[in-house]
Amino acid sequence: MAMRQEADDAPRYIIDDMVDDVLDRLSFLRHDPKRALVIGEWTGRLASALASVGCSVQSRDPALGTTPIDEEAPFPIAERFDFIASLGTLDTVNDLPGALVHLRRALADGGLMIAAFAGAGSLPALRSIMLEADADRPSPRIHPQVDVRAGGQLLQRCGFADPVIDSRGVEVRFRSLDQLVDDLRAQGLGNCLATPGLPLGKAALARAKAAFAARADADGKVTERFEILTLSGWAKALRPPKF
Repeated sequence: MAMRQEADDAPRYIIDDMVDDVLDRLSFLRHDPKRALVIGEWTGRLASALASVGCSVQSRDPALGTTPIDEEAPFPIAERFDFIASLGTLDTVNDLPGALVHLRRALADGGLMIAAFAGAGSLPALRSIMLEADADRPSPRIHPQVDVRAGGQLLQRCGFADPVIDSRGVEVRFRSLDQLVDDLRAQGLGNCLATPGLPLGKAALARAKAAFAARADADGKVTERFEILTLSGWAKALRPPKF
């Protein structure tokens, strides 16, 4: 992924969409963090935007290996942030509730977390194409994904106040199956299962390309959809009960 992203024309539309959405939310909420942690945003746009308004930013990128951070391990107690953004990472951790708990603990009182990643319902065209290609022996081609309802329940269980969960679709048109797969790999959106499915043989690959062509519109392109799930929640100190 890191090498692919060195090209000027590398696809970045998913992470760009996430960054734009986070900046819009911060503008609407009028949250002015002084100390922020940005995880997984490998373009640097979000960190730069926060730094430009006087925020001290720490960036971590597990995918590219720059100052790696394990989201499933606790943050040091001394680390507290007014704002945490995790983009494109939480859908691939082994322990999502545990990761959210640790992110919650890393927030200062009044701090905000926004996490965005590809959620359930993403890549419907590719899913159906792969089912046709695999025929009567389907293989796992895409890792499990989180839906809106499960996301909301997780935020509440992990101690976030005023949780907000929503999903939006990003549609992209592709001229070939190869372009679709290349875009996924270039953006770190490929299959990350420890035991992925078997590689496609020549016959299966031919079926996949035929299935893609069968779905093409008048311009010879297929529209694929990415469902971007966004979770946000606040860290608020518990008030003592009134008697």
